[in-house]
Amino acid sequence: MPTAPTRSTDRPEGAKESGPRPEGERIAKLLARAGVASRREIERMIAEGRVALDGTVLDTAATILPSLRGVTVDGNPVAAAEATRLFAFHKPTGLITAERDLAGRPTIYTALRNALPKGTPRLMPVGRLDLNTEGLLLMTNDGGLKRTMELPSTKVPRTYRARAFGEVSQAQLEDLIEGVELDGMRYGAIDANLERGTGRNVWVEMTITEGKNREVRRVLEYLGLKVNRLIRTGYGPFNLGDLPRGQAVELTGKPVARFLSEMTGEPIPRGGVKKADKVEIAAPTKPPRAPRPLPRKGPSARPFPRKDADAAPVSRKGTGAAPYPRKAADAPAAAPRKGPGGPATPPRKSADAGSFPRKGSDRPTGPGTPRPGSDTRSRKRPAPTRGNTPPRGPRK
Repeated sequence: MPTAPTRSTDRPEGAKESGPRPEGERIAKLLARAGVASRREIERMIAEGRVALDGTVLDTAATILPSLRGVTVDGNPVAAAEATRLFAFHKPTGLITAERDLAGRPTIYTALRNALPKGTPRLMPVGRLDLNTEGLLLMTNDGGLKRTMELPSTKVPRTYRARAFGEVSQAQLEDLIEGVELDGMRYGAIDANLERGTGRNVWVEMTITEGKNREVRRVLEYLGLKVNRLIRTGYGPFNLGDLPRGQAVELTGKPVARFLSEMTGEPIPRGGVKKADKVEIAAPTKPPRAPRPLPRKGPSARPFPRKDADAAPVSRKGTGAAPYPRKAADAPAAAPRKGPGGPATPPRKSADAGSFPRKGSDRPTGPGTPRPGSDTRSRKRPAPTRGNTPPRGPRK
């Protein structure tokens, strides 16, 4: 059964609690480490009555448990905490750093559906990036690690590159190393350097350790600059590098395991963290192009052009077939065709059978003779095929 820390109202102020402390950790910390949600979100879920232990709804986040056995969230049992994993995501502009948005705007999880491999556990962002801010966004399945890296007391450095409109000197930026107070808000030491200028814009690199809300933009506005582009290039020992926009990759190796050990206070697991390959956004695939037909072997299927009726039949070389048959000029007329149930159709009369010549038939008729009114010079040459293509002469 869960045990809560003892409270006494008659104990003098400042006195220490007597008796040993119950073994285990707070349920909010255990659920956050299991990747359910952040500690603050879990405390809100407990207040709403969504967390239960062995069927009993919990009403305090100070409940101490040795493990998550018997704990349910929204009626679903909570699995044991997985190994801590850390991902790097190149967030583009136009995405909200939240799980859902009441206004219906797209969130980072919309892009992560395609950027992460299947079977990836639920990930939570480490810190936040504004709607118009792009760059490196770390994601983890360990709520405790997320909270530790976000706290200003841990002083994890965050590096940004800002393009701003206006003018500023390096001396003004160096004064930020002592910190600055704006509208009652105190900002710690800021390491700022002037990189270069493009037209009336300047590029400034800033490294902060607190990560307060809109800290970079407010400090540059204090110096008279208007930020029109902001990129986070580093968080802790991790840099954005050449990671393409909209892609995610799991951070692995001994340096990652050493950093996780420093943040969580746990020993480095043997063999480091789980290894994963780089994952790209699934782009729409085009249908494969149909293969080209193979070239025909042997003679072309198109018949050779007929030049003259009296010419000798042309043989088909290489096929072993007989030459094309030719009809003789004095071949007997075809037999009359009989229609269905009617008289026989009279045969057609040839030009030699004494038929009346057509209009303008004073020209000689016969096979191979051009039609009246046609120009032999305007006749198109037959399409070149294999076997009748004339050799190409030298170019003039």
